[in-house]
Amino acid sequence: MAPNHIITTVPIISLPRFDTICKPAPYSDELDAINERELCDYTKKITYQQARNGTTDRRIRVYADGIYDLFHQGHARQLMQAKNLFPNVYLIVGVCNDELTHSLKGRTVMNDDERYEAVRHCRYVDEVVRDAPWELDDDFIEKHKIDFVAHDEIPYSTDDCNDIYAGIKAKGMFVATERTEGVSTSDIVARIVKDYDIYVRRNLARGYTAKELNVSFLNEKKFRFQNKMDELKDKVKKGKGDIISKWEEKSNDFIKTFLLLFGKDSRLSSIWAESKGKIMQALSPPSSPSGSNHAIDRAGEDDDDEDEDNDATDDVPDSLLDSPPTKRSLLKSATTTLSMNKNNISESDEYDDDNDDDDNEFVDSQQHLSSYPQTPTPTSTTYQIDRLF
Repeated sequence: MAPNHIITTVPIISLPRFDTICKPAPYSDELDAINERELCDYTKKITYQQARNGTTDRRIRVYADGIYDLFHQGHARQLMQAKNLFPNVYLIVGVCNDELTHSLKGRTVMNDDERYEAVRHCRYVDEVVRDAPWELDDDFIEKHKIDFVAHDEIPYSTDDCNDIYAGIKAKGMFVATERTEGVSTSDIVARIVKDYDIYVRRNLARGYTAKELNVSFLNEKKFRFQNKMDELKDKVKKGKGDIISKWEEKSNDFIKTFLLLFGKDSRLSSIWAESKGKIMQALSPPSSPSGSNHAIDRAGEDDDDEDEDNDATDDVPDSLLDSPPTKRSLLKSATTTLSMNKNNISESDEYDDDNDDDDNEFVDSQQHLSSYPQTPTPTSTTYQIDRLF
């Protein structure tokens, strides 16, 4: 007998699949959009209160339109608000073509195909309507089975009317969204115009031609020169750190070399001194031989005078030599006088040898005078020496 097997079944939970997250939103004339539109029972009208309460049995089709040039976060936030107006919203976005936009609003940066693609890749968009009308009529609303229209509350005027959404508001199909302050396509264009030179230089550096940028020949050369200057500045900034480190490493060598060339004992100083000596030697005349002999004779005479002075001071007591400078000067003058008297005495002796008779008479007279007491008269030399003490 076969054993009893208990078979349990696990319920499979199916999660909703949002194809628009995995791929771009379809255009209104593509099969996915057509199928979604045919499944909608538009005979059942949905009021605003029913949509808010989420008591509808089908998806609520909300329509938003615009130019969407230079698609930015302001556009994305506006579409996000439209997607979250009610539970279970199917968001349809209409984008005007270039011909209609240029005639009624002005030139765009992006062409219509680029704007279509930008919008269909937004995650909040379920369907894109190309060549959307500037004003919505009943036929367009019926064709796309639109339940509500989302836009900001600011009246959007044209030459014919003050507000193109006045009819939608009168039917109760208008739902207001909020604008994002601080960002718009006009603001972005203003930034580009303000920094026009910077963007032109950037595009020139990236390979665009002057013709493509609508730039004259002179402006092209100016912008390319500015690009070169900026590149040079960047190289200098990048190499600044390396240059400073290398300079610090070699600073000592630079200082030593400078001092070696320009210091006190430098090579330049020695070269200048040597050159100066050679110049002075070349300019000064040579000395004469006679002058040299005369200088030698003068030197000999000075030596003789010093010898005589030494001989004269030999006869002076040591106590006088140890005396102060004032006494020494007097001593020197006294010794000079003494030496002169000695010379005179020697000359007188020679004279007496030649006249012996006169000497005898002089001796007799001296002997005769010596018998009388007399006070001896000091010589000038002895008197000067006594005054020293």
